[in-house]
Amino acid sequence: MAGISAKTSQLRAVRVWLVAVAALIALMVLVGGATRLTESGLSIVEWKPVTGALPPLTEAQWTQAFEGYKRIPQYRELNAGMTLADFKTIFWWEWSHRLLGRVIGAAYLLPFLYFLWRGAVSGELGRRLWVIFGLGALQGGVGWWMVASGLSERIEVSQYRLATHLVLALLIFAAIVWTLRRLTDRPSVIAPLRLKITSAVLLVLTFVQLYFGALVAGLRAGRVYNTWPDIDGGFIPSADRLWFETPWWRNLFDNTLTVQFEHRMTAYLLFVLAIAHAIDAMRARAGGAVVAGAWWLVAAITLQATLGILTLLHQVPIDLALTHQAVAIVVLTLAVLQAERFAARRTERDQPTLVPSASLVSD
Repeated sequence: MAGISAKTSQLRAVRVWLVAVAALIALMVLVGGATRLTESGLSIVEWKPVTGALPPLTEAQWTQAFEGYKRIPQYRELNAGMTLADFKTIFWWEWSHRLLGRVIGAAYLLPFLYFLWRGAVSGELGRRLWVIFGLGALQGGVGWWMVASGLSERIEVSQYRLATHLVLALLIFAAIVWTLRRLTDRPSVIAPLRLKITSAVLLVLTFVQLYFGALVAGLRAGRVYNTWPDIDGGFIPSADRLWFETPWWRNLFDNTLTVQFEHRMTAYLLFVLAIAHAIDAMRARAGGAVVAGAWWLVAAITLQATLGILTLLHQVPIDLALTHQAVAIVVLTLAVLQAERFAARRTERDQPTLVPSASLVSD
């Protein structure tokens, strides 16, 4: 009995730890969104993973940081004449974003090492947690790779790198949510294969939509074509406006009209597919959790689409934009949960286990 109690206690501790890390990542995404909306992301022009944790503490240090910012194109072309007080405002946003990244790294690594030391994680669970750690370490490098794109020839970061940075953060978030669900012992869902397929497509399509949304943010495409349901004079813009850049595929990433249009169309597709999935789940009598999860996903996508329209019509005010981003995280969470419900559950023998440490188990 003591061994079972210790195992249950460790399982609970792992769950609490992963929930806390997921919450920190969600907060990080929102702070990153605010950093982008306030044009603060290039205010720190150096990458100092350790010493950079401390902000400027003296007036001389503040002046040095400001002089570094003055040397990049964004200052010269957008913020020439900015005061030191104005610079401090954008600096604190970027510094907070980077500090939160360090906090997340510590909040993940230190408990993880502790659980490994106590023998609390093993098997597939341990391997999955190592992969998540590797993705987190990669994210730090991707963040600087993104910032570096705006320090020499551009006045903002590359939208390609911004989208990569955001999607990687949300991929880590989704992996943690999936792992949390895998720690819950539940029977497998018996449902038609098509429901499993559509749940997987919904999850993939959600990531595609998040990527397009990041491109919209990177290009500031939400500040143009601020009408709905029409865009550039029609529900579907003219082909010569959508595809004028060469080679043609660059329009998908660089043309503000095309990027906003594909973001809208993907939203419509997500909405329709989510409703079809929910109705199919009801007709197939796939179980209360599956049906409820499907309709919760429909509700979240509907709210997200509404917020997206309002954000567009009001030309991206920061409060609406951040709410839109927050609900996107909710949509992703619900899509992950729905897809996980259909994932095969292994037998007890093959389940990832939490192995209690011998020091915690009494004879």
